Formats: sequence, structure tokens, C-alpha cells
Amino acid sequence: MSENNLLPYNTMRMNADSKGIIPIYSERDVFEVLVEQLSPLKIIGGGSNVLITQDQDAYILKNEIKGIEIIDEDNDKVLIKVGAGENWHQLVMWSISHNLGGIENLALIPGCVGAAPMQNIGAYGIEQESVFHSLSAIDLSEGTTRSFFKEDCKFGYRESIFKNECKGKYIITHVNYILSKNHKLNTSYGAINNKLEELEIANPSISDVANAVISIRQSKLPDPKIIPNTGSFFKNPIVSISTLKTLELKYPEIVSYPIDDEAAKIPAAWLIQHAGFKGKRVGDAGTHKNHALVLVNYGNASGEDMLSFAKQIQDGVAEKFGISLEPEVNIW
Repeated sequence: MSENNLLPYNTMRMNADSKGIIPIYSERDVFEVLVEQLSPLKIIGGGSNVLITQDQDAYILKNEIKGIEIIDEDNDKVLIKVGAGENWHQLVMWSISHNLGGIENLALIPGCVGAAPMQNIGAYGIEQESVFHSLSAIDLSEGTTRSFFKEDCKFGYRESIFKNECKGKYIITHVNYILSKNHKLNTSYGAINNKLEELEIANPSISDVANAVISIRQSKLPDPKIIPNTGSFFKNPIVSISTLKTLELKYPEIVSYPIDDEAAKIPAAWLIQHAGFKGKRVGDAGTHKNHALVLVNYGNASGEDMLSFAKQIQDGVAEKFGISLEPEVNIW
């Protein structure tokens, strides 16, 4: 394996070469790369939300910018500044150790902090948008630093400006979050309540909620260090209420979550499972036996193998339910 191989840097363990892998520990490192005029550039953090399908004719900037610091606070809230290369779950654990609430529902989500606003990560009734304050990023073509505030980021369901018009144009260096000293827990998601009841916890703390989430995720999701995967591969599709009602006539057992009076979200895992793909395997590409939304590499599947299998799932769900599944992961 060459020193420029990306296999160690992506959780699906795809074997692909690049023009070079450059660790980034500070903003200064970014500016030094830009002075050298290396091109093209791509950015990777934890590598947990990317499917690499081919060799990359690009230099890969590996975001390793660390640090968590409190930059402002009052009686109720704390503003923290976090290096984009920090591990997201470790940030959650840091917040709990400092008795600061707001991101406990997002425990054990893989990846780095810099990817959180890009994807607008979310789980169990919470999205990072709810605690997001701002971020700093460097324009890779202009070599200038820019601050993005919440309204600038155009957050949506697993969406942001960094997945659309600003895709590939910036490297995020730091993210600022507002955490709470006075905890307002969100345990409305059924699985959390069930787990807390199982543990006989009547008055949960932020630590209790995080532990419940960790337990749920560990019971359902494979550890990428053991079975290579990228977590949830597809977004949960959003459909109109009229479409949902039509589906309910044919599939009364269908699961859905209302968004508003006009739309609802249907779990992609439910659709994939009921299209016959849960636990299915084609060669070394497959879906996990415990969670249909997680595509896994059982050995030596290539990126093209994984992409072909994902396409089979999309076709199967579209044929059975008339719903298009959109990948949540980035396809390189």
C-alpha cells in the first residue's frame, strides 16, 4: 500500500490512491498548502461519511485541527469553540463532563466536528443546528477566512450550503456551539424513553440520555472498526401527506413521522427492509443484519461494488413504494 492510499482514512475501508495526503493541524497549514498551489484539493475528516469509488486525482487535506475552549458564558449558556478535526463523540463526552447540555442525543455519531454542520447531523429528535452558533472556514480558491452564521449555512435535513453551492470550496477550521447550563432534555423519541424505562431512570440527567443513546446505537449499528461501514447510507425520505395516505392504504403498517400539516418522514430503514434488502449480501457488499439502513463492506468490496448494491436498493424501493432514496454519504 502506498503512503498516499486512502484505505486507513475512510470507515468503509475502500482501497484507493490519491496524489498525496496532507495533515492539517492549523489554519496556517492550510495557507501553506495554498501557497504551494497544489490542485485539486479534497478534504477528509473522520472519513465516516464518504464512499470512495475510484482513485482520487487530488491532494487530500486530512483535517486534524484540535481544541475545545470556552470563549463566552453567562448564567444559562456557554459558547464553545471546537477544532474541526475533533472527534464528534469526544465533544459530546466533553460537554457531559462539564455538565453542559444540548448535544447528548447526538452521542456516538461517528466523524469529526467539521462534518457536523456540513451534514447537519441529527439523531433522536435533535439536529446540530439547534445548538450551532457559527463556524470559521477558509476559501480554498481565494485564501481568505470567512465566518458562517446559522442563517448563512442554509441548514436543512442532512443539508447545508456546504453540500450544495459551497461544496468543495471551503475547509472548515473551527465550529462554535452554544451549550446549556440549564438542561432541557429531549426524550420525546420513543427509543430513548423505552431505554430509560428499561433502566428504571425516572429523572434522567444529560449523562443518562447520552448513555441511553449509546446503548441503542451499539445494539443496532455495527462498529466500523469491526465491520467497515459509513453509518446511515441513505436519507429518510420526506413525502407529502397525500402520498403517505396512499401508501397507508396499501401498507397499513408503514412507519412515518409527521413534519408538519403537509409532509411526513418515512424511515429509509423500514422501506429497505420491506423491499427485501435487510441483511442481504451481494458478494462482499451488503446491508447489516440488524439495521437495513447501514451498508457494510464484508471484506473486499470495491467502491463500485458498494455503489452498485446501493443502486439495487434504490431501484427496489422505488419499484415497491414509488419513493426515491437519496444517499446521505458523499460519493467520491
